[in-house]
Formats: sequence, structure tokens, C-alpha cells
Amino acid sequence: MASHIVGYPRMGPKRELKFALESFWDGKSSAEDLQKVASDLRASIWKQMTDAGIKYIPSNTFSYYDQVLDTTAMLGAVPARYGWTGGEIGFDTFFSMARGNASVPAMEMTKWFDTNYHFIVPELGPDMTFTYASHKAVNEYKEAKALGVDTVPVLVGPVTYLVLSKPAKGVDKSFCLLSLLPKVLAVYKEVVADLKAAGATWIQFDEPILVTDLDSQKLQAISAAYAELESALSGLNVLIETYFADVTAEAYQTLTSLNVVTAFGFDLVRGTKTLDLIKGGFPSGKYLFAGVVDGRNIWANNLATSLDTLNSLEGIVGKDKLVVSTSCSLLHTAVDLVNETKLDNEIKSWLAFAAQKIVEVNALAKALAGQKDEAFFSSNAAAQASRKSSPRVTNEAVQKAAAALKGSDHRRATNVSTRLDAQQKKLNLPILPTTTIGSFPQTVELRKVRREYKATKISEEEYVSAIKEEIRKVVELQEQLDIDVLVHGEPERNDMVEYFGEQLSGFAFTVNGWVQSYGSRCVKPPIIYGDVSRPKAMTVFWSSTAQSMTKRPMKGMLTGPVTILNWSFVRNDQPRSETTYQIALAIKDEVEDLEKAGITVIQIDEAALREGLPLRKSEQANYLDWAVHSFRITNVGVQDTTQIHTHMCYSNFNDIIHSIIDMDADVITIENSRSDEKLLSVFREGVKYGAGIGPGVYDIHSPRIPPTEEIADRINKMLAVLERNILWVNPDCGLKTRKYPEVNPALTNMVAATKLIRNQLAK
Repeated sequence: MASHIVGYPRMGPKRELKFALESFWDGKSSAEDLQKVASDLRASIWKQMTDAGIKYIPSNTFSYYDQVLDTTAMLGAVPARYGWTGGEIGFDTFFSMARGNASVPAMEMTKWFDTNYHFIVPELGPDMTFTYASHKAVNEYKEAKALGVDTVPVLVGPVTYLVLSKPAKGVDKSFCLLSLLPKVLAVYKEVVADLKAAGATWIQFDEPILVTDLDSQKLQAISAAYAELESALSGLNVLIETYFADVTAEAYQTLTSLNVVTAFGFDLVRGTKTLDLIKGGFPSGKYLFAGVVDGRNIWANNLATSLDTLNSLEGIVGKDKLVVSTSCSLLHTAVDLVNETKLDNEIKSWLAFAAQKIVEVNALAKALAGQKDEAFFSSNAAAQASRKSSPRVTNEAVQKAAAALKGSDHRRATNVSTRLDAQQKKLNLPILPTTTIGSFPQTVELRKVRREYKATKISEEEYVSAIKEEIRKVVELQEQLDIDVLVHGEPERNDMVEYFGEQLSGFAFTVNGWVQSYGSRCVKPPIIYGDVSRPKAMTVFWSSTAQSMTKRPMKGMLTGPVTILNWSFVRNDQPRSETTYQIALAIKDEVEDLEKAGITVIQIDEAALREGLPLRKSEQANYLDWAVHSFRITNVGVQDTTQIHTHMCYSNFNDIIHSIIDMDADVITIENSRSDEKLLSVFREGVKYGAGIGPGVYDIHSPRIPPTEEIADRINKMLAVLERNILWVNPDCGLKTRKYPEVNPALTNMVAATKLIRNQLAK
């Protein structure tokens, strides 16, 4: 019975790694304490897969931060600013690259393909010396072997690594990163030799770059890389994994022509067209790792349908060469449904988290081998039928309202320059207005108040009083700092998506359905199981309360429909666009209620707009069309004097700038500082942006406090390419994950830098 798991969540079923990391970073525990938690987690994962009957169990998919940064450490590709002088890379250097430190900023962070998972972007140049500087892959293989588990070590493929990298500061942007392939491969050969010596018989290279639109140079790099590795890999079974989408016909041809490769892994959930390529011809004698169990969503697999697919593939590749697998790493799903004791039983029967997906993979492998568990398959079929027929899934009024949106455009009646004039007369803001993105630090005391209210340990009156007091503190702090447009700090919110999902119909929630977003940061995506509507106002009370505490403009804070979609586990029984239109109508109701309550600045965050962009260019226009349309629906009905903001973070936006303009927001705030002002290049290249824009002036994902001069320099760089009358000054993102001793001086410096530049402009 051949079964395989591409990768597994690292945080632990109760976020054990998160708490160990944060304790270590705060100096409350030792490196040994952190390593003990990590080794216990790895051991439990390997045991879980062994007990479930998985044949090909991965190792080196664990990470203290992310797998791309692990690869950077393995290659010794440390930027000079971190002062690394050689030897095995330790926690100090590793976490400085990820998070920055008191003297140097962190490396850029961006999204891993079209997921909500982030990775640290390698910074490379022609002078980079690559050296085998982290033996993590072989150490974890040996660790598993000592526990009696023979694993498949997993490495990020060399071509994917280089294509996802960027030229280091000072290196010409046109530098060809693939020219570094020979140097990188020299280290990969050493790693492979170590793994062979340790007894590995299989090795897995993750090359998800193969599902993107690759030019001939990149396809040639794939061929060259694995030809160069051929002698080093001799005697090993080599698996190349692709995931997240279909591979192109050209990529499929290149991949299946590689002599050294024993097995090919494909995502057959999102990559349904790949099935046609396989049916059109598969190399004789090679293994097919068929990713039929969804690694990115939490719905139980339709076992009968998957078994039909596997049976058809068996006729093509042969019984002994077909391996049942996940579509991608299970990193992107929640850990274990067993921990969900409060979830509705009917909805729970429709779900499978990572632990359950392991069981599904093995059940399919056993069925393929003629050992079908009839009771398990029967239970699965009953759950599938229950979900299809459940009346709680469908709301005909909502479906009709959403369907009616498709045939027409939705835009505000006047253009953005006219609206900005009307808004300025009402708001009377200074040049370079300052603001923040929305959230303020979530203190231990604040989290305790929310937790106690949820557990009915305090009354609603006590809860409201405590939240009001927190809002008052945040408002007073912003007034003391002399920030121009205020936020209420979002003390009532656990998460920017979950908070809204809890108040919308069609959503279900977990207690421990955590998913890693980056580093120790985890999110708990809601589950959209049915049609979405808004039973009552969600934010009006808190925004009105905050506005009553100040004469300055107070932003109403909402999460946009595309972000709610992309940061939830979404129903897979209708097109994603239909679900988004339903959410857009719910947010539209909220926007109009905020306006009626006297809130004149409303921010509708679309942080995940870029993240949902399909990986293949041929599919992008359709997505951008309905995604941008959904945003416009939310605010089409407001007056010219109501200023609509939106916010986006940590993605490559330059290639969708025209769609961002088409969103027709009055003001956009957008991540900029951590990506080394990459965003500004689009304006240097002649793109005209007439709306308000606030490229972030400092990175909030690092504890580092930027000095006033550094922020002033950033503002000046922005003024070199943007008109002063449209420029806003703000941090990169919300301040929820920071602490007040970091936030207060950072915002003080931000305001001081703004006033410095205002004085210069006034001369």
C-alpha cells in the first residue's frame, strides 16, 4: 500500500511551537527548551504517520520559521549586514534574518505562491558565497531514524529557491539569479551526499515553481539542475513535487524527461488539467504521486470520486507505481479535528483536518490495494450526502441577490479627484496626513477580558466597560502622538476575518483550527459552509463609541470581501466568485450603516487581494475582474464626502497596480518598507495614481524601532515619485502583534519625521 504526505503543520495541535518560540524570543526560556518542544513535536508527527500506515513519511518539513529561510541557512546565503562569520548557522543569525534585531532590519517577507503563508525572501548577488552552513535536513533525517522511522527528506528545489529570490541591495535589478545555479548546486550535492551516508533511500525536491508560467530559460534551468545533480543522486529514489495548480504542457514535458527523477508529484485537486497530461502519456517505469487529498482546505475528501480517479490512473502508470498523496503540504490546513469539541456535529462530519487527511490518504491506498474499509467509505458517503442536502447551506434570497450583481458594473457616481476635494473640505487634514492601519497591541489583559467574556466569567456590561476603556486609552494615545486620522485599536477583535465571520450567517468556527501564517503567527480561519448574509450591524457600536471620544476623524474598520474569502476555509461546492459577491453585499450593508452613524472615514481592508491571484496568467483577468468588482460593490452607495480607505500587505503588487487603481478607493495604504520600497518603482516607471496613497514607512513585523531620520528619508523617497497632496504617512500594517514599548516610540518617530518633512515643504 503506497501512501505519502507532502508535508505537515509544524505548530502543533495546541500551538505548542508558537508559545515556545515567543517564550524564547522574550528571553523567558532557553534554546534547549525551544529545541525540546520542537523535537517532541517532530516525534509525535512521525509516530502519527507511522501509526496511520503512511509509507513515505516526510522529514525536514518542520521549521522554526519557514522552509525557504531554512534553505537560505543551508546554503549559507546570509546577507552581510547580519555579521555572520561562518560555521553552523545558529538561532541568533537565523532569527535576525527573519525578524531583524536592534541594529539591522529583517529580510523581506512575502506570500508563498497564492497562499496566506509567508516566506523570507532570499537576497542574492554575484558575490554571494554559498557554503553548507545548516545540517538541519540530515539531522532531522537521523533523528527520525533513531526513532525507527525511515523518512523521505524534503528540500526546497534549487530552481524554485532561485526564482523566488531577489537581487540583494546594491545589485542590479536585472541580475540573473539563475546564473547562481552552479554555486547553489555545489551545496545541494554536499547535502545529498550527507543524506545518502545517513541511509536515506528517497529524497523529495519541492519545485512548485513548475506550476507557474515558465519561460524557456527557467525550464532549461530545471533540466540543467537535475542533470548536474544526477551523479550525486545516483542510488537514490528522487521525487519532484509540484503543487497549487496545473503544470503547463511544456513544464510537464521538461519534468517527465528528467532521467534522474524516479517519481513525480502532482496536485490533482487544483490541477485537474494535469490529469489530461498524464493520460496523454506518462514515462514508463516511473512513480506517480497522485495528490488527490486536498492540502489547502478542510472538507472531507469524496473518497468514492478520488478512488475512481486513482483507478483510472492505475491503468496508465501501473499498480506498483501509483502512490496516493496530498495535493500539497498539509501546512495550509488545521491540525486535528479531534480538538474541536464545540463544533456542530453535522458540520464536523463534513470536515477533515491534517490528522484526518492522513487517514484518508491511507484509506484510499488500502482500497487501491484491494483492502477497502467499507464502513469508512460508507460513513464518508453519508457525510457527503448530508452536506449536499442540508437546508442550512442554502439561502435562496442571498443567492438571487448575489446573482443579480453579475450583469452590471458598480462604481461611485463621481471620480476620485472630485471626491477627495469634497472630503478635504469636510476633514480639513494637513499635508501628509498621518494614520495607522487599524489594530493596536493586544495585551495579555485585553486577551483575558475577551476570553473571560466568551466563557461567561464576566457579564456583558463588564466586558463592554473594559473594551470602552481600552478604546479610550488608544484614542488618547493617538491624540498625544498627534496622529491625524485615528483608529479605535480593535480591542474587541480576535482576528480581522474571524471577528466578522462570527457575526455573519453561513460561517462556522473552530477552537483550535490554527494555521501558521508566518513565524509564530497563527490564524484561525473561519469555515464558510453556506450562503452568507449579515443579520445585524457588526462594528457600528464600537466605531461610534470611539468617534464620540475625539473631534478628530475616526476610521470605521472593516475587512473586505476578497480578504474574508481568501483567509477562510471556503466552501468548494460553488465558484469562489459567488461566495465573494455574497460577502460583498453583507459588507455593503455595514458600510452604509457606519455612514448613517456619522463615520466619515471607512477602511475596507483587502490585504489578501493579491494573494488570491491565480498562478497562471491565463486565469488572472477573470479573478481580478470579480475581486475588484466585489470591493466596489461594498462602497458604491456612499456619499462623496465619505472617504473610503483600503489596505494591502506583503505581496508583490506591481503587476496588478492597474487593478488596484480600478478598485477606486479614495486612499490606499500598502506595505512598502520591508520590501525595500519595491512598490515605489511602479510609480517611477510612469504609473499615475490620482487617489490618496500611504506606502508604509516602517516594518511592524519586526520589534526594531526605526529612527526619525530613517522614516523621514523614506518619506522623501516617496515624495520623489508621488504628489505631496495624495501622500499619507503610516506604518506597513496593523500593530496588533507588537508591544506598547515598541509602538509608542515608533509612532512618535513617525509623527516627528512627518512634521520635519512638512516644515521642509513649507519653506
